[in-house]
Amino acid sequence: MSIIDDALKANEAYAHNFKLGELPAPPKKKLAVLACMDARLTIEPMLGLNTGDAHIIRNAGAIATEDAIRSLLISHYLLGTMEFMVINHTGCGMLTFKDSELLERLERETGVSAVTPSHFHAFDNLEANVRRQVARIKAHPWISRDISVRGFVFDVRTGKLSEIKA
Repeated sequence: MSIIDDALKANEAYAHNFKLGELPAPPKKKLAVLACMDARLTIEPMLGLNTGDAHIIRNAGAIATEDAIRSLLISHYLLGTMEFMVINHTGCGMLTFKDSELLERLERETGVSAVTPSHFHAFDNLEANVRRQVARIKAHPWISRDISVRGFVFDVRTGKLSEIKA
């Protein structure tokens, strides 16, 4: 049986006991979180959140890409979020490579040059990346100045969040 088959079997049990069907779409705590996709980050428990409390947007490196900003804009303007968190973490894989190296590897291993993605947004300094993503979000002309945008680093060894000041 594949891992997806195992997940589908687990979903059967989950659906049998599902009691969250009446939750409203707007997040209860008016919070949106942009976090790395790393499997070691369990965002809701980390922040004391329950299902329905916040929007969780994840990608490799918690990068404020066009798509992440699109989601934040929808989260704010259509669903009422008023605070944004950016969460990077120690031991991030995005610190371990350069974009050009990965592009070359993919072209070499696949034998194909692709148009997208043109960037993987690798970085070499965790705190600088958090500051950069917070700045990108704040600088977007459609992000209201009334929205609090703050950045953090999660320590995968201790479970502690540390705020990164701009």
